Amino acid sequence: MAKVMMVASEAAPFAKTGGLADVLGALPAALVRQGLRVSVVMPKYRGIHPAGIEKVMDDMPVFINNFRHRTDIWRLVRDGVSYYFVEAPWFYDRDGVYSSYGNDYMDNHLRFAVLSLAALGIARLLDRPDVLHAHDWQAALALIYAKSWYWNDPRMANVKRVFTIHNLGYQGRFGKQVLGELGMDGLQFHPEYLEFYGDVNLMKGAIVAADAVTTVSPTYAREIQTPEHGFGLDGLLRSRAGQLTGILNGVDYAEWNPATDKHLPAHYDASDLEGKAACKRALLEALGFGAEAHGRPLIGVVSRFAAQKGFDLLEPIGDELAKEDVTLIALGSGEPHCEWIFHDLAERHHDKVRVWHGYNNGLAHLIEAGADIFLMPSRYEPCGLNQIYSLKYGTPPVVRATGGLDDTIEESTGFKFGEYSPAALLGAIRHALQCWRDREAWLERMRLGMAKDFSWDRSAAEYAGLYRRLLGI
Repeated sequence: MAKVMMVASEAAPFAKTGGLADVLGALPAALVRQGLRVSVVMPKYRGIHPAGIEKVMDDMPVFINNFRHRTDIWRLVRDGVSYYFVEAPWFYDRDGVYSSYGNDYMDNHLRFAVLSLAALGIARLLDRPDVLHAHDWQAALALIYAKSWYWNDPRMANVKRVFTIHNLGYQGRFGKQVLGELGMDGLQFHPEYLEFYGDVNLMKGAIVAADAVTTVSPTYAREIQTPEHGFGLDGLLRSRAGQLTGILNGVDYAEWNPATDKHLPAHYDASDLEGKAACKRALLEALGFGAEAHGRPLIGVVSRFAAQKGFDLLEPIGDELAKEDVTLIALGSGEPHCEWIFHDLAERHHDKVRVWHGYNNGLAHLIEAGADIFLMPSRYEPCGLNQIYSLKYGTPPVVRATGGLDDTIEESTGFKFGEYSPAALLGAIRHALQCWRDREAWLERMRLGMAKDFSWDRSAAEYAGLYRRLLGI
């Protein structure tokens, strides 16, 4: 039975800032169902002490630049997966995962170097894997150290290395001075490895060190090989095209299912949609809308408010959109200018627009259920999850045809536009509003979307196939 060790900076439900945690919270268990043995290594952040956790190693030393860091290793078995938590209070007993009050921690490169070396220690001393699978730049050093330091260690020599890019926009780029702090010398600092326009690029190093590279949708795998979406690494990724695979993320239907969702005032499925109307009423009432809004189509947004998510497109068309017979409810926070776009629109068109600033999990579920249309106009989107949730909740999405949005939405289940422009976005929304008025056709569109299956088991089968090909089994 093949053994896979994943290394990541977060995993649900233990620590979560975004979609990476959802992947590490669901994919490992799905791989166990594929017949693999799976472990996950992540930091033991402040507040992580779930029932059943036990310490399995005291004071496992991690040496970086001739300095000895103490780490204690804890283990919890959940859904057949062994989760290893690296306890190093100096690095992980902090308020945030990556930052505090919006500012990244200045020692993030060291924090995740400790994670990476601790993972290699676990792999060598406690739980030797056949495949070492690192996720995003925070775990990139696990592959870099494995290739540079442990290539002749008999306990690691035959371990295959896999790297997954969840978002190429975040690469772990630091000044050249961190080389010494990470215990490396100039041998790794050259254009074919870690050097990137005079800086150190950890994601680049992991792409080079990996035996196989994956990303989170087939279309995104193609897009990141182009200058438009490659963030300077498109040439490297084209050179590794034969080892690059796009595997679409799955979703957790135990958490996102309108037939069982604990956050909803009423449940429904494709055969009985009465509950969806009740959810819409509850959502409108919760946000202070009167009776006049109940007969209008309702557009929902749950997102980071960021230019990457395409919300800069709303600014020039906001007033035109508000002239339509429509209601808009948005939940999120993020970049100041994008936050301002939503709050300004809500202030000027309070009869049709509401914004909830921050994150509210219950409201996120209610928006998915209560909205008629979901909006995701992303500039780029590696995979995306909310459009998949929207399909299950009978809420046809309007998306830009990019990355995972293009892979998961069809013309029969939602609405896509290609050109990244305000006019194209407004045209797609108006087309959706027009289609909403044909109730029979709209119900058919809803049911087709609700029947789609994007469960993790399908994605896990592709990962399992990749591992077996690497291992020759």
